[in-house]
Amino acid sequence: MDIRQLRYFIAIVEERKISAAAERLHISQPPLSQQLKAMEDELGTKLIARHGKFLGVTEAGKALYKYALQMTQLMEEARMEVKEVGNGLSGGLTIGINTFSVVGLPKLLHQFHKEYPKVTYKIHQNESSHLCQLVRDRIVELAIIRLPLELDDFSTIHLYTEPFYFITSNKKQPFNHQVMLADIQNRPLILPSTEGLGVYYMILEAFSKAQLHPNIIAECSDISLLLELVACQFGEAIVPETVIKQYKNYNIQAFKILDKEISANTGLIWLKDHYLSKTAQNFTQLLTGYLQQNTDIQH
Repeated sequence: MDIRQLRYFIAIVEERKISAAAERLHISQPPLSQQLKAMEDELGTKLIARHGKFLGVTEAGKALYKYALQMTQLMEEARMEVKEVGNGLSGGLTIGINTFSVVGLPKLLHQFHKEYPKVTYKIHQNESSHLCQLVRDRIVELAIIRLPLELDDFSTIHLYTEPFYFITSNKKQPFNHQVMLADIQNRPLILPSTEGLGVYYMILEAFSKAQLHPNIIAECSDISLLLELVACQFGEAIVPETVIKQYKNYNIQAFKILDKEISANTGLIWLKDHYLSKTAQNFTQLLTGYLQQNTDIQH
């Protein structure tokens, strides 16, 4: 039996006449009678019994009718769900987020959830290089990373460029709002990363291009701890602008670094030449539109 035969059988039971069932199904009577006989032959039992002008249902027919209703309902639900997933109305969004994350991301996800309430989420936070591997391994479909990285395997959308800031305790003598790397090379610096990770090399490379030698006293990839260390005057730090916007309740002061050698590009990546789900496409469209409209997420 197939789902088409089950739908035929439901119509016969409910209409109680072959002619009425055929009319309901928009087919002629002979093929419908043939399908009923084929089902009875396959099951080895009578499903329908004639009672005068109308058809009755045998006990076996009643059992089949019950399952036929369930199976056709499941088939319809499957069809609707697959269609919704295909349209991005439901399904899952798996996304990787850089350790420093994106300012405004919770607001963006909330907006996306309002538009697509049936979508579920898996959000992975890690360093950019590890996020690239998660995309390659299909653990996440999209990732927001810091550039530059080797991205031959990925399709990429540039999201925004942000400057870096020098941060120090509120108890320290302030600068005149903006600084150069040369102004802070001898300060006791804590790097907001550890050796082998992207931001670590980004900061060191900027000093190298400026032919400067920074005084690095510590490395710390935990941003909350780093800010506490700065606030208590253990050291000072260089951080991307997103950190300044995300962590506002610390006793620190921030000064924009003017050197063109130090800035961070952020991009959205997915695996090149592979299918991108409609859910991911919808999120990508919302993200890029959101960045254009909201200055709180851009530098």
